Amino acid sequence: MFVIGNLLHAVATVLDILLQTLLLVVFVNALLSWVRPDPSNPIVMFLDRVSDLVCDPIRRVIPTTVSGIDFAPFIAMLVIWFAKLFVVGTLADLAARM
Repeated sequence: MFVIGNLLHAVATVLDILLQTLLLVVFVNALLSWVRPDPSNPIVMFLDRVSDLVCDPIRRVIPTTVSGIDFAPFIAMLVIWFAKLFVVGTLADLAARM
């Protein structure tokens, strides 16, 4: 059973790193939207693509623009943060009990 526990712990760790990276990408892209750098920059294009991949489903379901401010990145960051706390925490606890 310890092998399955180690596997779950590894999955929880990798998922935690991925979600933290995604949270950082969405946050940086939201900050960059205030200064609007060169849109043809490859780094800016990557950040836009990844952030839009996360924020577009939220924009389709909920009207997130209020007074010209888009709250979709904030909602996405809350969802990612909840996933980090709940899913990763649950996997880590399950791995510790095995």
